Amino acid sequence: MSEAIVNKVQQNTKLVTLDLQKFHDDTPIEELDIKQFLFQELLLKEKDFREQLKEFGWSQYEGKNLCVHCSTDAIIAPWAWMLLTSYASPFANEVFLGKKEAFLHQLYQRKLEDYDWGQYEDKFVLLKGCGKVHVPDSIYMLATNKLMKRAKKIMYGEACSNVPVWRSNAR
Repeated sequence: MSEAIVNKVQQNTKLVTLDLQKFHDDTPIEELDIKQFLFQELLLKEKDFREQLKEFGWSQYEGKNLCVHCSTDAIIAPWAWMLLTSYASPFANEVFLGKKEAFLHQLYQRKLEDYDWGQYEDKFVLLKGCGKVHVPDSIYMLATNKLMKRAKKIMYGEACSNVPVWRSNAR
C-alpha cells in the first residue's frame, strides 16, 4: 500500500484556533510617574522640571517601552510631555502617554489591524484562552468584533472545553 493516511476529520473541519498570544510583544514595558518631577507632586515649575529631567537616569529605559503618566491631579501642559519624550526617546523604544494597560492594548491593536481576517471566512473560530502571556480582555473584544464580520461561530477556551460566544444566523 502506497496510499498516505489522511486525517479526514482534521482536514475537513471548519474549526480554527486563533491564539491571540502570538500578537504579544516581548519588549519590556516600564512605567514612569512624573509626579516626582513636580513641586509638592502637584505643581509644574518649568525651570525645576527641566533641570530634573536633565539629571534623571534615562538610560534605565534602554531597549524598553516607556509609559509615562501622572498619578496626581496636577495639570500638565502639553509641552511638558513633549519635553519628557525628547529625553526618553534616545533610550526607550517607544514613549507612550498613559498606563501600561492602555499601551498593551495599543500594541495588540496595531497588530490586529494589519492581520488578515479573511482566513476565518465561514469558519468556526476558537479564541484560545489560558496561556503563558496575559492577553487584555479588550483584545478579546476587538478580535470578536473582527471575527463577527467573517466567521460562522466564535468560541472561547480550548477545543475540549469551550464557551460558545457568538453564532451567525445569516451564514
